[in-house]
Amino acid sequence: MPYIHEGWTLYKRDVTLKGGRKQTIYFFSKRSPKSGTPCELPQGYVVGVNKRTGLPYLKKK
Repeated sequence: MPYIHEGWTLYKRDVTLKGGRKQTIYFFSKRSPKSGTPCELPQGYVVGVNKRTGLPYLKKK
């Protein structure tokens, strides 16, 4: 079941960096993005909310 915070759904996407290393990025979206799959909150992270914009973000505990 995907993690949802105040109407924002958490998604993840695997990307390849310029150096060839693969990394998973996490992002919130209200709509369904072109790429990325809904996911649960990763272990060791908490959700913060930007005071100015109201956008949620992940940060390590």
